This record gives sequence, C-alpha cells and structure tokens, in this order.
Amino acid sequence: MPSKHMLPKGQRRRTVKHDYRIARDAARAAGLEEGIDPEHVIAPEPEIPVAERVIPQLDEEDLEAEDGVRSFAADAAANGMRLDAYLAKAIPDISRSRIQLLADNGQISVNGQKAKSSLKLKGGDQISIEGQPRPEPLRAFAEDIPLTIVYEDKDIAVIDKPAGMMVHAGAGATDDARNRGTLVNALLAHFGKLSGVGGEERPGIVHRLDKMTSGLIVVAKNDAMHRKLAQLFVDRKLDKTYLALVQGWLKKDAVTLELPIARDLVHRTRMTTLRADGRSAVSHIKVVERIEGRFGKFTLVEVKIETGRTHQIRVHLQALGHPVVGDTLYGAAGSLRDGEERVPLERNFLHAWKLHFSHPSTRKKLELTAELPDKLTQILNMVKEPVKRP
Repeated sequence: MPSKHMLPKGQRRRTVKHDYRIARDAARAAGLEEGIDPEHVIAPEPEIPVAERVIPQLDEEDLEAEDGVRSFAADAAANGMRLDAYLAKAIPDISRSRIQLLADNGQISVNGQKAKSSLKLKGGDQISIEGQPRPEPLRAFAEDIPLTIVYEDKDIAVIDKPAGMMVHAGAGATDDARNRGTLVNALLAHFGKLSGVGGEERPGIVHRLDKMTSGLIVVAKNDAMHRKLAQLFVDRKLDKTYLALVQGWLKKDAVTLELPIARDLVHRTRMTTLRADGRSAVSHIKVVERIEGRFGKFTLVEVKIETGRTHQIRVHLQALGHPVVGDTLYGAAGSLRDGEERVPLERNFLHAWKLHFSHPSTRKKLELTAELPDKLTQILNMVKEPVKRP
C-alpha cells in the first residue's frame, strides 16, 4: 500500500531524479564527493558577461589568405558568443552586417561546417572565411557639391568643411550610399586631380575631421606636397586650434592632457583613455569664457592638439569630466533644458577654428581661420541667455 507521503505514481520518478541531481551537484560543488576536503575547493570565478569580454584583435598575419581562404582559431573568450559578434570584435575593420552577408553567402565555416552568423561559438573553434572579409576600397568620383575654399594655390587648398559631411567614404548600407556626399567627392569636382598617396578612395586627404566637426582641413593637390604636409604633422609643425563648448565649468584656466587613446573594446564606435595599450595623445586646453545662463553652466575652450588621434578632443574632454555640448556618444546631453523647455542639439559644438603653418614650398607663414558656423553661434547665444525670472 503506498505511503500517504508518496506522490502520485506518474510524478514519482521525475521528482526523485530531480532531487537527486540537485543533491549531487551541491555535493560536487562543495567537494564532498570522493573524499575531497571542502576547505580546499576553489570556487569557480563568475563568468564574464559577453558584452564585457575583451576580445584580442586578429593581426594582419592571421588574416593572410591561402588560396583565397583565411583560417584562424577563435579566442577562448569567444565561448558563448555569436559568430558575428565575435568577428566584429576580432576584426574591427569589418562590420557586423558584412559578416552576416558573408555567412548568408556560405563564405564562413566553423569547424569545417558552413555557419550562420548567429552560431554560438565554444572558444577555440576553427573559423574559415572565403574571399575578402573587408570590402574592397571604393574609387572616389566627382560630385558637384558646394565648397567653402579658405585658401588655394597650385599645391594645396584649405577647406572650411561643414558639419555632417564625411571626409571620405565611410560606413553605409550600400557602396553607393557610403561613397556619396563626401568632401572627397566635392574636391574632385572642384580641383580635378589630387594627390594619390592616401589611396584611390581618399585623394588629397592628409588629415581628417569627424563627420559632425566643422572647420579647416588641408588638402594636397599632388603627391610631393602630400608627403611634405604629412611630415609637418609628424614633426608637429602644423598648429591646429579648435573651439569647443563643454558642459560645466573647468576648474583651471589651462590644462594639458596627455592620455593615450585606443578603441573601446565594448562600444566599438567609441574611443577610450582607459586602455594601457593606447596611442599617445596630447591636448592643450585653455578657457576662453565661463558661461552661466538659463540652461546651466558651460565653458567655451580653445584646444590645441599635438597629435591627431580619432575623436581625440572629444574623448579627452570627456575624460576631464566636461564632454563637448551635444556629443551624446561621449556622455553629453542631446538637448539644452530649462525646466520644461527642451532645445534639441543637431551636432557637437566642436569647430576646427585655426591653422598655422609654414607653406612647405614657399615657406610663407599661413594663419588661416574659419568663423563659427551659424548653428554654433546660435547655441552660444542661447547658453548665454540669463535665467528667467518668475
């Protein structure tokens, strides 16, 4: 006769097995099986969330093709990661959308089997990519786009680039989309032939400005001048001065930041000063004006940079605790607020204001400036508006 404490017949085996597994796993975790002293058991370290894992980037040697196929082993930290997420971190120059396209075309294999981009890796997997993982460089073409030319001679041109314009072809849904509306397209329409040292997709480009940064950029019209201008940058003989409006008041009137800059391993569109393997970067920051109005406290600063790292000024000012106004990528608000009133900001308040250098051919000293664009002048006027009285 069954005991009154027993479960109905159909549930007995499932329940007993479940309880047994719980007891067994607990005993193993405590080291009670096979005479193990629980005091000598080392608890396993908690697993690092996928989004926070540091994934080593693959070297160019790892990506060298043999018969059109690139093969390498996934890092152990890839355990549990999607294939596309791992490759996007291991090969930073390849977008996740391109990885998914390669996988859809059957060009990616994992452990000898064609793999979907959503495949979960185990770490140590053998990955093969057929064809070129990075898209082929685009050939730039002329496009009739208005330009503001600040200076021009037979060797160089200095352009006042508007905010919102990419310097050269970048990310886009299609090759056509990422190769239109750039400064390079406009330059080719205005000047025809430019230097080719930087490659077919970047004719004339010696240095760059972020898409949402306005202001002065130097362009080389021939290869000889391109190399001479590049050497000026290397020798730090070309002074670049920016104007930026930042959130809050800087404590000191002048400060020099020497913080290395590297790509953020978690947020791939950002740079960071927190990695020890970053490239050296030096920014000199000087207060122009401290402002307090109805939208709060701000500081207008002048920034001179000795180096030209990606997002250098933006990431340095963020590290200082005073992000550039409108720079939501580095923690700034996306709008000005006064109580219930909200004024959206369409761009970062960062402007390449001044260039000072000796012309590599004529030795003539050039000091060129670009006034603040109207939108930035409007923002500056708004933050200076006094607090509204009830």
